[in-house]
Amino acid sequence: MSDVYAVIAEEQAKASELQVAGKIGAIHLATLSRGTVFIETFGATLEEATATVLSLPMAIWWDIDVFPLSAPGKPGANS
Repeated sequence: MSDVYAVIAEEQAKASELQVAGKIGAIHLATLSRGTVFIETFGATLEEATATVLSLPMAIWWDIDVFPLSAPGKPGANS
């Protein structure tokens, strides 16, 4: 756990940099017992979004699972 604490400042700085660049939005931390982090990530492709998450220092400890979201359809559209 000391390894994690050692990179907190670096993680916060990188997350701030990515937020300013518009590559990530909100970051939600679940309880420690769940050990889950949810990061709103923006990218043109799944690979780009994944690379953004992997650029965070703490990503070395994460089992990354990406959930792509689609924009809502236009009102009145059939699909």
